[in-house]
Order: sequence, then C-alpha cells, then structure tokens
Amino acid sequence: MCRHLAYLGAPVQLARLLFDAPHALARQAWAPLDMRGGGTINADGFGVAWYPGDGADPVRYRRATPMWSDAALPALAAHTRAGGVLAAVRSATTGMPVVETAAAPFAEGPWLFSHNGVVRGWPDAVAGIAARLPVRDLLTLDAPTDSALLWALVRDRLRAGVPAAKAVAETVTEVAAAAPGSRLNLLLTDGRQVVASTAGHALSVRADTTSVLVSSEPLDPGPAWRAVPDGRLLVATPSDLDITVLGRS
Repeated sequence: MCRHLAYLGAPVQLARLLFDAPHALARQAWAPLDMRGGGTINADGFGVAWYPGDGADPVRYRRATPMWSDAALPALAAHTRAGGVLAAVRSATTGMPVVETAAAPFAEGPWLFSHNGVVRGWPDAVAGIAARLPVRDLLTLDAPTDSALLWALVRDRLRAGVPAAKAVAETVTEVAAAAPGSRLNLLLTDGRQVVASTAGHALSVRADTTSVLVSSEPLDPGPAWRAVPDGRLLVATPSDLDITVLGRS
C-alpha cells in the first residue's frame, strides 16, 4: 500500500520531510514498517505538492518512478521551503496502471488529496457510486484507479459546498458500505487545514501549538508522535487538533 504525509506550520525545507528525517518519506518508500494489507515497497511513483505562499494554489511534482531514483528531487527539496505540504509514495494495486497521473497528490484549486489503501471489488463494487458523478468527471479522471475515483467523489462534494471533513467522512462511509473490506485512509488539505481518515491503515500525528504533521508512519522515534486509532477522522490546523469517530464528526 502507499505512504503519505501532510504538514502545516512554519515554512520548512521539503527535504526535512522527504529525505532528512530518520524515517522520512523516501525511506518509507523502500523500507516501510507497516505495510498491512499487502505490498513490500512503494516504488510505483510518487508526488509532492506545496503551497508557495498565502492564497496561492499549490505547486505539484509527480513521477511514475520510485522516489529514491529521481535525481532532481533531492536538490529541489533542499531549496524549497513551504508551510503547507502533501506528499505520497505509491504501491500500485495489481492491475492498475503505473503512470505519473496515477500518483498522488491529486489536485484542484487549493485542494490536495491522497489515498492509502484499496477499494475491494474494483471496479464493479463502486460502479453504482461512480454513476452519480458527472460524466465529464468520469471521462477526465487522472487515471483509471480507485484512488482517482475516490478523489472525484471527494471533489464532487467539495464543489457542492460540503465542508472538507464531511466530504471525506461521507466518501469513506459510502465506499465502505458498497465495497466492504476496503482500506480507505484519505488525506485532504487546502493549505489551511488537514483532514485525514483511518480506515484499514496506520496513521500517526505530531502536533504542537504552531504546526501539525500527519504521516502514515512516524518520521522519527520522538515521543511527540501519537497513533491515530482505526475508524477515526482527524481534522487539524497548525494550532488545533480534533480526532473523532468516523461518522460522528
């Protein structure tokens, strides 16, 4: 399965999140500690996106190759600072394409999205749910994958004015009912808040009064990390953290 993280707070070098920490995302790509549900490494692409300034839409960098093999990324990460980041490494589900557009983050306007997990019974189990989306959205999915469809479902709710936390929670509940046994750790940010679900995969959070870092696995062995229990919805800003039971947000 995939690994992902989101950071909000004072600007930091991307390298601190991607490479420098003892268990940074690049290390999680080739030496993950908690690949429950299958897979051994995350070598089927990666993506990182960051907000270059207040009110600016994010900049995104995606590739279909392993994060550790990208020669340009270390220098880019060392020279880029941002106060809002979402990054992911991918382990593709069998039968799904390994292409750049299948790698998270998915994006529209200020929104960035990632999925760690799998939709069981794909695609038949969620065909009915997909049918309620505008045809244009289905024709223009980033890739024919479960993650891209999940993004389209969340995005459809966001476009309709549904608050971010509710959009994520409703999507998880809807897909879990249609495709039991799915693993649905979703991660969404607009650069001001982070919304994350835990449904079948691990997630940890490190938060203080000025920043929040959410990650599939802790980036270091420090005591500030807190495991988020399964079946939870996390909503966080740099100064506030709330974790509730999914469906009760």
